[in-house]
Amino acid sequence: MRFPAWCSVPLLVLCCWMVATLTGAALAEEKPAVTDEQPTVAKEPLPYPQDALEPVISSFTLGFHHGKHYAGYVAKANELLQGSPLAGKPLAEIVQATAADPAQKALFNNAAQAWNHAFYFRCLKPKAGGKPTGKLAKLIDESFGSFEAFTGKLLEAGKGQFGSGWAWVVLDGDKLQIVATANAETPLTTGKKPVLVLDVWEHAYYLDYQNRRADHLQQVINQLVDWEFVASNL
Repeated sequence: MRFPAWCSVPLLVLCCWMVATLTGAALAEEKPAVTDEQPTVAKEPLPYPQDALEPVISSFTLGFHHGKHYAGYVAKANELLQGSPLAGKPLAEIVQATAADPAQKALFNNAAQAWNHAFYFRCLKPKAGGKPTGKLAKLIDESFGSFEAFTGKLLEAGKGQFGSGWAWVVLDGDKLQIVATANAETPLTTGKKPVLVLDVWEHAYYLDYQNRRADHLQQVINQLVDWEFVASNL
């Protein structure tokens, strides 16, 4: 059967429309697969209101710390993960995979800082502090002799860290240890299990305490450490 010549243009338009529609539908179906491959370093929300740690840590400081510094590390890590085979991997795995690779130094710094900060914020709780109990208290006594000796060594580790860094309590075998790390370094890369960390980067305390790092650390230990969270990490 032959169609008149005037039918050819509408038929051509119809065919083009059908091809475009089917192609668009196919592309739409493929989009989720592309999205799934994108980096997944998530910015964790604060586990308490921004003003909940006052007066030890002001809302102003915590807003900058969580909303600017931590958020910046997360954003930069995700930017550096674009097109990387590590995209979509758990954050701790990304940190461990890049730690010893000089070519991945920027990714390590930002991924490790994202992990360190998320862990740090969970180590704190409003109206906390005091002394731990149960298994944690016993392990502290076994590892350091007393709770007072433990907190003294933790304070010294934080005070003594030259420049920016962290003061950690880690589980190494069946003993607790206190270690300090510089910049983005983390016990995740040494096979030791972090159970508590104190942030001694200036952005963690300078707006409230200026150069009085020791005063900040003492108040955090006395009033904000969430010993229940620490015990859950054993």
